[in-house]
Amino acid sequence: MESKILPSLGRGYHALVLGASGGIGSAFLDALEDDPTCAQAIGLSRRDDGFDVTDEASVAAAAQRLESEGIKFDLIVCATGALTIEGVGPEKSIRAIEPDAMAAQFALNAIGPALVLKHFTGLLHRDRRSLIAFLSARVGSIGDNRLGGWISYRASKAALNQIVRTSSIEIARTRPQAVVAALHPGTVATSLSDRFSAGHDRFSPGDSVRRMLAVLDALEPAQTGGFYAYDGTAISW
Repeated sequence: MESKILPSLGRGYHALVLGASGGIGSAFLDALEDDPTCAQAIGLSRRDDGFDVTDEASVAAAAQRLESEGIKFDLIVCATGALTIEGVGPEKSIRAIEPDAMAAQFALNAIGPALVLKHFTGLLHRDRRSLIAFLSARVGSIGDNRLGGWISYRASKAALNQIVRTSSIEIARTRPQAVVAALHPGTVATSLSDRFSAGHDRFSPGDSVRRMLAVLDALEPAQTGGFYAYDGTAISW
C-alpha cells in the first residue's frame, strides 16, 4: 500500500509534529496518524508535553530524549507560531510598535524555529529523503507586501524565511536528499485568524494540511530552502 498523503516517503515513515495542540498542528498530527503507511507519528506541544519553542532548554531536552530513543524522522513539521501573543495583536501602524510585543513575535515565530533547526536537524536521515517544514505566512513576503501594517508579525515571518533558506544550504551539505521548506497554509479557520479573516474565504485545518502535505511530497532536493504556498506556487521573498 502506498501512502495517499506522502508517497515519496514510502512505507513505514516516521513523523514529528511540533506545536501539535494548535489548530493546524493538530490537523497535521491527525492526518499522519490516519495514514496506515506512517509507522509512527509523534506530537509535541507546550500544552500537552511542556515543549516550549521559545525556551532552548525545552527544545534541546525534547530533541535529546527522541535521540536517546534511537528515532530518526522522515518528516518534521514545525507548526508553532502566533499572530496574537498575550493579547497583543498585529499593529495597524508604525506608531503602534511596542518593543516587548515585537520581541515576543520574534521569539516565537523566528527564534523558536531556529532553535528547532539547531536541535532537531540531527534527527533527520542522512542517507535518504527527509522533509522538514515550517509554517510561515504570505504576509512575511517582502516582495508581496502591498498593504503595510502588521510590522512585527510580517518581520518575524520574513526572518523565519531567511532562517529556513540559510539553514537549507548548510543541511544540504550533510543531508543532500533533505528538503527544508517554509509553507504558507492559506487563511485557515483557527483561533489565530478568527479576528482577522472577515471577508476572506478560509480553509478548514484538515484541508490546508492536505494541500501542504501534497506540496511537500512533490518538492525535490533542488527546491530546498524555498517558500511555497498551499497550492505549490513559489512565493516571492
